[in-house]
Amino acid sequence: MTPAGQAFLGLTAIVTALVAVLTFALLKFLTAARDSRGRARETGMETAFLSAALHDAVTKLKAQERAMALRAETSERVSEEIIANLTAGLLMVNQDGTVQIINPVGRRLLGIGDGPHEGLPYRQVLAGAETVAALIEECLNTRRPIIRRAVDIAPGKAAALHIGLTVSPLRAELAVPHGVICLFTDLTSVVALEEQVRIKDSLARVGELTAGIAHEFRNGLATIHGYSRLLDLNALPPAFRAYVEGIRAETDSMREVVTNFLNFARPTQLNFSPVDLRAVAERAADDLRADARALGGDISIKGEFSTIDGDDVLLRQAFSNLLRNAIEVCAATSVAPDVVVDAHVNREDGACTLVVSDNGPGFSEDTRDRVFHPFFTTKPQGTGLGLALVQKIVVSHNGRVTVGAGPGGRITIVLPHAST
Repeated sequence: MTPAGQAFLGLTAIVTALVAVLTFALLKFLTAARDSRGRARETGMETAFLSAALHDAVTKLKAQERAMALRAETSERVSEEIIANLTAGLLMVNQDGTVQIINPVGRRLLGIGDGPHEGLPYRQVLAGAETVAALIEECLNTRRPIIRRAVDIAPGKAAALHIGLTVSPLRAELAVPHGVICLFTDLTSVVALEEQVRIKDSLARVGELTAGIAHEFRNGLATIHGYSRLLDLNALPPAFRAYVEGIRAETDSMREVVTNFLNFARPTQLNFSPVDLRAVAERAADDLRADARALGGDISIKGEFSTIDGDDVLLRQAFSNLLRNAIEVCAATSVAPDVVVDAHVNREDGACTLVVSDNGPGFSEDTRDRVFHPFFTTKPQGTGLGLALVQKIVVSHNGRVTVGAGPGGRITIVLPHAST
């Protein structure tokens, strides 16, 4: 082989080697580029997946947050509705003595109005209900519950309000007191019912113990009166006539008292039927209006009356006794009697409230609790049975009668609505 051939072969070998090296390098570069693009695609896919998962988690968290907020709002609204519609009063005070919650029934029973009271000291809020404030203070200090305590308050009213009270300490998770909660209910109707039962029992005992004695006493009076009638006044010396006339007059008076007492003590036989209270009041007023006008006064009937289940005769007797008592009290003080019967109907239970008032001296504080006792009277010629009989008739109709304070006489009667 010639040197030129050898040189050509050597050059060919060198070119072939260079081509192989270049080809290998190009293949490596292409392989690396392809692997780089694959890894980039894989990294992009992983990033997109992580981003989507994170977005989905955030979306779920926001949905859960909205659901929890809605549940919290619903729970708070339900709690507010429950508190607002409770038939019992609710008052919550924190450990610092600040009012946290008081519902509408609590405001009404305590007579504190509808103004904002949350955040105020409980002593300031309960200024008109010192008995309730004292029990709250006791529970705050002793950290012991007060169960079913009966108290009387007078929230701006003439008559006391009877409530049943329970005060309990509020405890946190660590059993550390952080205030008290007070629940109370109106017991006025319960107390009134107990009073009616007590009055009925008292009247029954009075009738049982004294009816027999009064009957025998009346028989003796009848005998004395009969013998006094047998005496001829014209045949007696003039000095003795006055004595016999006095015996007759006194026995007549005592017989009337005994008869009235027997009527009072006798068990009441009721003949129930629908009774128009306005018609009853008008008839009683017509019977006594002439007496009032003779003294320069009058009797007026006004207001809204209702129909009840009752005994027409007995109710008319009760109204007559009330009107006659008012006229006689005014006449005893030389006052022209201005007697008014005013009525209104309770829209909730249909009960009719009747107020018989006059312009007389009224009832003193020491007599208000005794005016319905048999034989108690402030009138010189009174028997003390008129108002007692009124109470008996009202109680027998499942009603109640009370005496008002202040100037002028005022007696209030509440009678239940007719059953349907």
